[in-house]
Amino acid sequence: MAAYFELATPEAIRYNVAISTENSMRYFVFSDVHANLEAFDAVLSAAAEVDIDRIIFLGDIVGYGARPNEVVDRLRQLSPHAIVRGNHDKVVAGIEDGSDFQPVARMSAMWARRQMSTDNAAYLQRLPQGPMTLDEGIEISHGSPDDEDFYILSGRSARPILRRSRSWIMFYGHTHVPMIYSTESKFSQSYPESDDFCYALSQKSRYLINPGSVGQPRDLNPKASFAILDTGENRIQIRRIGYDIRAAQDSICEAGLPEWHANRLAIGR
Repeated sequence: MAAYFELATPEAIRYNVAISTENSMRYFVFSDVHANLEAFDAVLSAAAEVDIDRIIFLGDIVGYGARPNEVVDRLRQLSPHAIVRGNHDKVVAGIEDGSDFQPVARMSAMWARRQMSTDNAAYLQRLPQGPMTLDEGIEISHGSPDDEDFYILSGRSARPILRRSRSWIMFYGHTHVPMIYSTESKFSQSYPESDDFCYALSQKSRYLINPGSVGQPRDLNPKASFAILDTGENRIQIRRIGYDIRAAQDSICEAGLPEWHANRLAIGR
């Protein structure tokens, strides 16, 4: 069983806005929590150790997991600087019917829809559609800037997006796999091969970056994944954090949700 992490509440994350400058900003970037409260709490504990200026969320706070209201409550307390909706958020909110989902994914989404409080359901319905461009030359989307439901799974799909981009960094989620595509040396891609991966950024290049998934990683590493972007240091750090996987699995099974959603957490796929 993974080690237990003491909960850091959203209020414990230290904001640094008062002393920040336009050229020096730290962003906490995360995606695809999928109602995994244990993983989310572990990530918040890790983020509380860093001075954070702004929080960016790339969508899919709900779906698959068994704690949808709790994770939405956590997200609302964080008050992200920028946020876009994910495909599971749309279905749980009733914006879409989930007819294009796999049966087990749709079952979990319909279950989550029934669990949502009135306030949290309204919050999900108000989440904006990506892409969204920030003042600092950062663009965010759930799937891709062209289609919020599109999966960027290879250099072949990333290359034309980078070619058209006018943003320094485009963050995306949806695939549950951390990845950095860039225009350095014409075109390159980098998969974070360690649990504390640091990557130097150039102001002369453009980047398409996935911070990985907090609640359901799919790169065969079961640890929760998130990113810290430091624009002063021109560096991005993609971190992996262990959490109480057994507790997350137990909550899924106790809720009567598909067992596969519990099993996959232990193997990261």
